[in-house]
Amino acid sequence: MTLTELRYIVTLAQERHFGRAAEKCFVSQPTLSVAVKKLEGELNIAIFERSKSAVSPTPLGEKIVQQAEKILTEARTLKELADAGTDQLNSPLKVGAIFTIGPYLFPHLVPETFQQAPEMSLFIEESYTAVLRRQLREGELDAIIIALPFNEPDVMVRALYDEPFVVVMPKDHELAQLSHIKAEMLPDQDLLLLGEGHCFRDQVLELCPALSQQQSGRLGSVTQGSSLETLKYMVATGLGITVLPESAVGNLDSKRITTRPFAGPAPFRTVALAWRASFPRGQAIDLLLDTAGKCLINP
Repeated sequence: MTLTELRYIVTLAQERHFGRAAEKCFVSQPTLSVAVKKLEGELNIAIFERSKSAVSPTPLGEKIVQQAEKILTEARTLKELADAGTDQLNSPLKVGAIFTIGPYLFPHLVPETFQQAPEMSLFIEESYTAVLRRQLREGELDAIIIALPFNEPDVMVRALYDEPFVVVMPKDHELAQLSHIKAEMLPDQDLLLLGEGHCFRDQVLELCPALSQQQSGRLGSVTQGSSLETLKYMVATGLGITVLPESAVGNLDSKRITTRPFAGPAPFRTVALAWRASFPRGQAIDLLLDTAGKCLINP
């Protein structure tokens, strides 16, 4: 039994497909299949139930996979402890961020981090909160930058900064005549939102519950976009208005688009850093806390 074989069965349990699991493990499908069969033979059990259309863990296989995940996590911790015993700022750090934070924070965070720790290269990734949560838990990422609330067992969370929301609209829009926008005005407008799965979409809907209740008296419509940048382009074409975090309003087409703050109490999100409580490179986390907290204050 090897760590590689354990990684194979964990990946296969996640993907439920030999081809995809092999691709994710950077091996051929026969190599992965042979390794799984070898481990099943060594343990004298069937870890997976195989059919023509699907692969799924058996009830006992589920327990084996869960234990394998724990072993792999402990093995990664050993490596992290060894790295921490040398120079905590002298090896790569794997950092993830949600889609609505990464593009606006990383351009400031990366050079600032490099200036303070030139030997600590950053592996960065952007994804949905649910994906980043899993990657952090499984050790694929060392720290993630998300919006609160965020709760996960054995994970430390520290707030970095609060970021207000703003309304973005065409310059000739009727709301542009106002100095501040009330949240209850949104349902009557053609509103552009991110698609399902983005936590920022949920925050905007919480800001104005009528949007998610699909009230019959609404006059406007809701259109979905794939990213905050896409929403800005759609606003520029006159398709409607949108709500953005303040960090995303840079790079606007000032000839076509303008912004307005919300009337008080102004809505905002709290951006935070999360990392495993067992992660041994405290100096690297402290550096991230320091640099990320400064970046959006003085971008």
